[in-house]
Amino acid sequence: MTPTEVFSISSMIAMPMWILMILFPNWKATRFLIDFKVVPILLSFIYVFYIFKTIQIGGGIDFGSLTSVMALFTEENAVLAGWVHYLAFDLLVGMWMLDQNKGVKIHQLIMAPCLFATFMLGPIGFLLFIIIRAFKQKQS
Repeated sequence: MTPTEVFSISSMIAMPMWILMILFPNWKATRFLIDFKVVPILLSFIYVFYIFKTIQIGGGIDFGSLTSVMALFTEENAVLAGWVHYLAFDLLVGMWMLDQNKGVKIHQLIMAPCLFATFMLGPIGFLLFIIIRAFKQKQS
């Protein structure tokens, strides 16, 4: 498979999980996938494969400077690994948010935008959730 095909497949693997988390967070199948981190684990295997391909081709990974990172992200396998990294970790953050919400009990209509923002903009959704959670906990 080409990196372009793996990019599309990885995105298609993550998308249904986000839909389940946003629309059906308490459904038994969704909870199973969250509790056992099925999708992030699958994405992690893809990440490992492409990070090793990057190391084989480039001889190493240097995150020591912005210039080094920019050079790294000119390599197709490294960019793909980076994308899969985002997919996996954003999902883990969304799953953590839903786990946190078991105790906080933020209404799903408020959680949905937090999860969507995490899916689309990572840290912005996380920050939104943290702010809402703080207000909710202060009210309790």
